[in-house]
Parts: sequence; C-alpha cells; structure tokens
Amino acid sequence: MSALAVVPVHTPQHLSAFLDLPKRIYADDPNWIAPLDIERRMHFDMKKNPFFAHAEGQLFLALENGEPVGRISAHLDRLHLARYSDHTGNFGFLEAVDREAVFSALLAAAERWLTAKDLKRVQGPFNFSINDECGLLVDGFHTPPVVMMGHARPYYRDHLTAVGYAKAKDLLAYRLDMRKPIPRSLATMLAKAGNSGKLSVRPLSKRNLARDLKIIVDVFNDAWSQNWNFVPMTEAEVANLGNVLRFLLDEEHVAIASYDGEPAAMIVTFPDFNLMCRDLHGKLLPFGWAKLLWRLKFTRHEAFRVPLLGVRRKYRGSPLGTILILSVVEAANRFHRARGTMSCEFSWILEDNLPMRRLIEAVGAEPYKTYRIYEKSLA
Repeated sequence: MSALAVVPVHTPQHLSAFLDLPKRIYADDPNWIAPLDIERRMHFDMKKNPFFAHAEGQLFLALENGEPVGRISAHLDRLHLARYSDHTGNFGFLEAVDREAVFSALLAAAERWLTAKDLKRVQGPFNFSINDECGLLVDGFHTPPVVMMGHARPYYRDHLTAVGYAKAKDLLAYRLDMRKPIPRSLATMLAKAGNSGKLSVRPLSKRNLARDLKIIVDVFNDAWSQNWNFVPMTEAEVANLGNVLRFLLDEEHVAIASYDGEPAAMIVTFPDFNLMCRDLHGKLLPFGWAKLLWRLKFTRHEAFRVPLLGVRRKYRGSPLGTILILSVVEAANRFHRARGTMSCEFSWILEDNLPMRRLIEAVGAEPYKTYRIYEKSLA
C-alpha cells in the first residue's frame, strides 16, 4: 500500500515542489502552457501579493511515498466576508494526478483549515481572488488558455463531483474572429453616436496614468458592483494594475469612452502573453527575458484578451449603454487589427450576465470555453 500524506507548505523545497507539480500533470498535454516561475513565486509571496493585506491562506502538498502527486490552497478574504457575511472561504490552485483518493485528501485538508477559521462553506477554485484567475475549466480543453485563464484535465470535474462539490456558477470565455468586420447595423449606430458630438473615445495616457487609472477603477467598481461575489480592488491592487499598464501595455491597449464629458465606459486589453511564453517553459534565464521583451515590443500579437470591460450602471440596459460598450470594444479592435491580431477572447463573463453576453454575441463573438466555480457546505 502506498503512503499518501497531505502536508502544509512551509519550506522552500515544498514550495518548489508545489510550483513544479503542474509540469508533471500536463507533461503530455499540448495545450498547457507553463507560467513564468518568477511571476508565480511573486504571486505566492505574502509580502509582495497585495491580496494578503486583507486575506490569509495556506498551501498544501500531497505526497505519496515522498513524491508530489497533488496540491491545493485554502484561503479566506476578509473583504469578501465583510461585504457578504456568508461565512465562505475558498480553495484554489488545485492540481493532482488522476486518483479520487488524492483529490479527496487535498480537499479535506483545505476544508479542515477553513473550518478551523469558523467558515461554513467553501467555493473555488480561486487563485487567489475573484479578481485573479478563477474557475475550473470544464469545457473547451482543445485550445490553450489565454493569459490569466486556467487549464485543467477533464477528470478534475469528475473527482470534485465525487467528493461532494456542486456547481455554484459558470464563467464563460468568448472568442471573436478579428478578421470579421463589425456588423453594418452596429457600425451605423456608432457612426451616428460619434457625429452627435457627445461621445468621445480615447486611449490611455501614460503621462496622466494616475488620472486614467482612477477612471478605469471607478468605472470598473461601478459597473461590476452588483456582480456575483464582486470585491472592489484595494489601493495596492490598483497600484499593481498601474504597473502592468505602465510597463507592459501600449496606450491603445486601453480605451475610455466619455459621454457629455463624463467617463462612462472602459476596456483594458492584454496581449496573449501565454503565446509569447509558450516555448520558455516558465524560465526567463538565461535568454528567456530577451525573447519575451522582443516579442512584446516587435512581433505581431496573434491574440489578445479583454479582462476588464464595463459601462456605468446608470447606462446599463439602455441603447446608450450599448453604444458606449461598442465604442470602446471597436476602438480596441481597430488597434489590434492594425497590428495583425487575428483573435480576441472576452473573459470571463458570468453565465447569467445576459445583457453583456447578448452584446458581445452581437459583434460576432462565440462562447468556446466554460469555467466552473464549485461549492460545498462545511457544516
């Protein structure tokens, strides 16, 4: 009989094993892309990740005869608990070999940790928060994930269900073929709105980054405030976003729409860094950093992702709200099409966010991946 044990991660050796485990799980999966080791280490560093200013957590590693066979995190977000009072904690970063006993042992360890914190329910995966990578891929395994979206083996969902986890919410990823023009009816609508003199759309200004960052976050917090499990970004998390906008993106990766002089809608797009990093196997040394910098600055980006898109709530559900969203989407699309980009992913969209789903479907996007949040009572 093999000896299976789940241990908390407290040593550098166990952390390295935790980070390296996915390379074993996906060794023969052509669609998995290794994340950059340096980025992952910073993400797990409680002194550097601003999430841990309002959260706490524990990593666990499953060992069988001393060999890593699974991993998981258990964590709680005090901002979420204060906002919702739902006694809910989270698991995340779940990876394991195809054995129910391993999944059961990992989830049991996370559940014990959460129960000891007086929590009554667990939801996940969140890696670590709803503003990070979240959801388990349950449909759409045939293509690689884009930046900050996850990948999984099909057996993960079966093992989660087998140990008592049920669906809480589905998150959808939509793909848009950039070679197709915007439908004529929508182009006409945008043209009329632009001729009115009340609608204006502009890119981010790095010279005025603090001002524009405040606008982006203000629109985001207003637009998403009623969404399921929404938690506003903290000042430190906003500063992190600002660093991404300043150092990794061109100004045209962002579009801000104003109506009657008031910022009303915004979009933030990321090049698909995953495609640029695919052959680096998680390593920036010795020459990976140079390859990544060259690709970021000088090569055509095959795809991009829309992680942030929103319109102020007072415009939601109105024809003007539709025009505002279309205006920032089309501004971003024009920029990326001019650079030879062929596809875009809108992700993620809540399954029951029907107005946004209908809108992006109207521009030609189609759902192609489903990510699921699971939950279980701890009572």
